[in-house]
Amino acid sequence: MSRLLCLCLAVFLAAFAYAQEVPVKFSIVGAKGEPLGAATVTVIAVADSMLTQTKTADSLGRVVFTLLQNSLYIVRASSVNYEPLQINITVKGDAPQFRLVAKPLSKTLNTVVVTARRPLIRQEDDKTIVDPEPLANVSTNAYEIMEKTPGLFVDPDGNIYISSTTPAKVYINGREQRMSAADVATILKSLPPNAISSIEILRMPSAKYDASGSGGVVNIVLKKGIKIGLTGSINIGANQGHYGNQFAGFNLNNSDGKRAYYINVNYNRRNSFDRIQTDRFLSKDTLLQQDAFTTYPATNYFLSYGYSDSLGKKWFLDFAGSVIYQTFDNQTANTNRITNNSNHQILSNSLNKTDYSGNYFRVNNGITFSRKIGSTADWSNDFYFSYDQNRINQQYSNVFSLPFSFSSTGYGSPDNDRNNFVFTSDFKKKFRQNISLEAGVKSSVLSYHSDAAYFKNETGGAVKDFSRTNKFQYTENINAAYLQASKTFAKDVILKAGARLENTNMNGHQVIPSDTTFAVHRTDLFPYAYLSKKLMKIAGYDLRAFLVYRRTIARPGYDQLNPFAKYVDQYLSERGNPALRPQFTQTYEANISVDERPIFAVGMNDTKDIFNQVIYQADSNKTQAYRTYDNLGKNREMYFRALGALPPGKKYFFVIGAQYNHNFYEGTYENKPLSFKRGSWRFFTYHNFKATSTTNIFVNGFLMTNGQLQFYEVSNFGQLNMGISQQLMSRKLTLNLSLQDLFYTNKNDFVLRQGSVSVSGSRKTDSQRVGLFLRYNFGIRKKEEQKLPDAESVSPQRP
Repeated sequence: MSRLLCLCLAVFLAAFAYAQEVPVKFSIVGAKGEPLGAATVTVIAVADSMLTQTKTADSLGRVVFTLLQNSLYIVRASSVNYEPLQINITVKGDAPQFRLVAKPLSKTLNTVVVTARRPLIRQEDDKTIVDPEPLANVSTNAYEIMEKTPGLFVDPDGNIYISSTTPAKVYINGREQRMSAADVATILKSLPPNAISSIEILRMPSAKYDASGSGGVVNIVLKKGIKIGLTGSINIGANQGHYGNQFAGFNLNNSDGKRAYYINVNYNRRNSFDRIQTDRFLSKDTLLQQDAFTTYPATNYFLSYGYSDSLGKKWFLDFAGSVIYQTFDNQTANTNRITNNSNHQILSNSLNKTDYSGNYFRVNNGITFSRKIGSTADWSNDFYFSYDQNRINQQYSNVFSLPFSFSSTGYGSPDNDRNNFVFTSDFKKKFRQNISLEAGVKSSVLSYHSDAAYFKNETGGAVKDFSRTNKFQYTENINAAYLQASKTFAKDVILKAGARLENTNMNGHQVIPSDTTFAVHRTDLFPYAYLSKKLMKIAGYDLRAFLVYRRTIARPGYDQLNPFAKYVDQYLSERGNPALRPQFTQTYEANISVDERPIFAVGMNDTKDIFNQVIYQADSNKTQAYRTYDNLGKNREMYFRALGALPPGKKYFFVIGAQYNHNFYEGTYENKPLSFKRGSWRFFTYHNFKATSTTNIFVNGFLMTNGQLQFYEVSNFGQLNMGISQQLMSRKLTLNLSLQDLFYTNKNDFVLRQGSVSVSGSRKTDSQRVGLFLRYNFGIRKKEEQKLPDAESVSPQRP
């Protein structure tokens, strides 16, 4: 396989492949077929709104643009005494022609509003693009949008899954967020829902992207000031479950065509709960029963800002950043009971209480300099820096009533800081003969420092708790270079091949309580190949097939490597594993899309040295268990995905899909052979009914059957949401009513039986909620100018 890929890469690099530019002809006519001479026609590339062309039609209403094949464009046409016209097209064929029919302007018409809807989901090369606006209307933050996005699954711990049971990597504006799932969830819960422009789902990212995304990539693209003139919105809302959430904010955008700026401010106060009940056998006759109830009150302040400027005709500057400040006060009450199964005697009874309060601060800034070299090449350089700070105060108490009464209390400050710097440089060049070449380099440096000082309260006062005090330092440097090329053969076959070389340097050092040091230095090659071919046309829609191969790596993070034993309760602790090795995955996928909408996929993930979260029983004390990570062997995952949709454009459209995953683990667990098989189904759907011109009704949900999360076997669970959106005041005011987890089905039972560990239990969260959201748009409404019309509104005419 590797030789074949290298051969393909050599062939296509020699050919410098890519999609060619072709002449596209437009004819602008009236309702009776009369040509509209001197009509103004503007073409905007969806992939890059800065690539805009405007021309005036000749006396016969004809105009010609040079556009890229297999690309999506917005086309706007206007003429005196006719209504403005806006459509979207996909350029296909050698010299496609489009006929645009404009309606006469009504004499009584005072204001013309052109509105149209983008597809909720569309396919663009090797990525799926989701329009988040319908989801944002019934969400209070970006995290809730991820939960509602068709095809994505978010587990209770904040991990996001696409096709695999390995979590996806999360990017924001094309930059990977190198942090734990819990920290990423904190950022997403701080982002206001209307700040997102699009969600890009890359199940099989190309060599341009980091090789660390074996579970795929979810890229959240934030809105920027791309409009002409001054626009903005004010929003306020709340939802209520067991606890209530409230938020408010505003955003402002301004642009004069060459330069633009934006600012977004948001306030969010939220609270929720998580209840986990478990039964764990300490021995054949001894059962530990635990009931942990945790609340998560937090207050978030969010600020984002940006500035872009066209520095002449060739250079472009884009600066963007954000600041997040959060205060929190998480509280857990955990009741513990140990009983003898044979005689039901209570051996121990205790109550643990933990107060985990503090604040989180994050600032990140990125600046991009891009240059257009002629009409066929682009060069982009990106500098990005982020700083994260956690300041925490933890207080705990253990109160026993059996076997005798006693208590212990203590407190600590597990603080940590994280710095991340990334430099990326990308070059793209188009050649003749349907050829394109992409190349780039990237270097990232991450430093992480944690310092946890704990004290025990004793009769004489507070004394240092050496069993919990910890100091850990970690640095990571990854340097990468990639090269890939693509070519279009015989008009409808596209082949892209490339490779990415990554050099990894990881160093960890625990100073307190003991000196532990580990280091990883390695260099790996990650090939990539992508083949696409048009199969046929069905009912006017193009049926296209894709074949993709990719090799990836999953590196353990700082939280998975830190060897310190973090206290959870007197029966459970968490610790990292500094001996953890990275895992490597080879992924093969075949999929089919219809008119840029993915409908079917089948694939396989073959993983070596897989590492996973595990629970081990302590050898010295059977009442003690610890949660850690370990390399378990290998895993072969087969998956199948199908999706159907009724395209938007009329009163009703929907998306419905299903995915099946089957995992087969082989290896060792507690130094004993491991053989674990599990298959699970996930179903998802989204529906939109346009009851009136200003009233929309939304329904979306998911169902997981025979589920699997890590090695936990999970019972059936799911969630159904619905919402109503009503526009008022000439569509400037939007009122949304949402119902989340309508039947309170997003809760599950689970079982974990691996090695000497036997655990069963249940988990539920504060997921059932009712919400109200209002948004007022001022200036030139974004919806009117950003929305894309439906492809069926115009048909291409072939010569």
